[in-house]
Amino acid sequence: MAKVVKSNREILDVDQELDKLNSKKDSKVIEKNEKESKKKEKDKPKTKDTKKKAKEKKVKKPKKGIFKYFHEVKSEVSKVKWPSRKDMIKYSTATLVFILFFSAFFYIIDLVFALIKAGV
Repeated sequence: MAKVVKSNREILDVDQELDKLNSKKDSKVIEKNEKESKKKEKDKPKTKDTKKKAKEKKVKKPKKGIFKYFHEVKSEVSKVKWPSRKDMIKYSTATLVFILFFSAFFYIIDLVFALIKAGV
């Protein structure tokens, strides 16, 4: 019975922790086996009626390659909310004003440092 002390002063029994881990693994194996058995049931030979239903339920195969890519791009672009002309003019004006303001600001800062360095 080995015991481990964690940093938060909690004492753990190693055997109990290992038992917990093993039980989790066992439950995962059981779940996996259940999934496989369900899959096998689906793969059983079908009668004529079920074959007809399966053919009717067939969906179009997804497009492959570059056609799929462009189809997805088109669908994503259609979801975008594009700004109006008025909004674009407003945003562009704001951008230009900020560019001019900060250009002048940094020019003045540079000029001040150049004058300080020159000793004026």
